[in-house]
Amino acid sequence: MTSIIEKRLSLHQGLAQKEQENSALRAQNVQLQALATLGSATCMIAHEINNLLTPLTTYAALAVQNPDDTALAKKVLDKTVRNCQRASRIMQSVLAMANGQKQQREQVAVRTLVEQVFTCLCRDLGKDGITVQTTIPDDLRVDCVPVQIEQVLMNLILNAREAMLPGGGFLKLSASQDGPHVVLVVSDTGKGIPAEHLTSIFRPFFTTKGGPDSPAGSGSGVGLAFCKRIVDAHGGEIAVASRVMQGSTFTIRLPRTPPHNRP
Repeated sequence: MTSIIEKRLSLHQGLAQKEQENSALRAQNVQLQALATLGSATCMIAHEINNLLTPLTTYAALAVQNPDDTALAKKVLDKTVRNCQRASRIMQSVLAMANGQKQQREQVAVRTLVEQVFTCLCRDLGKDGITVQTTIPDDLRVDCVPVQIEQVLMNLILNAREAMLPGGGFLKLSASQDGPHVVLVVSDTGKGIPAEHLTSIFRPFFTTKGGPDSPAGSGSGVGLAFCKRIVDAHGGEIAVASRVMQGSTFTIRLPRTPPHNRP
């Protein structure tokens, strides 16, 4: 009888010790998750800020080469101010997402979102041999955090541009209403994505770039993962269809109105 009691006490003590160890491991896991979130946020911020700085660098270099062109200098300064303001909003937005904070949404015209992205790009894609076609109703609006959806569109447009270089092609952006959702479609006629990569394309740090024909520094594997995170946070969906050498099409479905306003 004494032996049984001793065994039970030993088991209880062992169980208590294991529970303490598990609690310590859970606490460490929380700390590691926080560090991982901070690391992801840093990558996202670097990726987004680079998207804004790259075209500005090109414009600034052009202005330096033409010091007497006051119109060009004013254009560069205007775009610099606008993009710096946008960069600040992006950093606030990304850090808020990383910390799980909710951000203010608003009803905004889809056409305005697209126009803002092209303004921030600071580059006429026609110079790359790319024809841009947009089909977006003027009165179509969507419930979103504007700067975040602009980030999604900018990533998709920049990816499409890179996929069509150096030969050029067609970039098509369309938007329509489908019941309680707004459907955004970004398609290109670029290199396309191999079928075996389609299931991994939104996975963090997965990239099909970085080959011998890719620009230096490309292929972080952050952009599309960030796009999915933003769309998911909006209660939407993002999908891709692509064929090698025939282009890619990204389709985004977002709630048109907040849940409490839907019929």
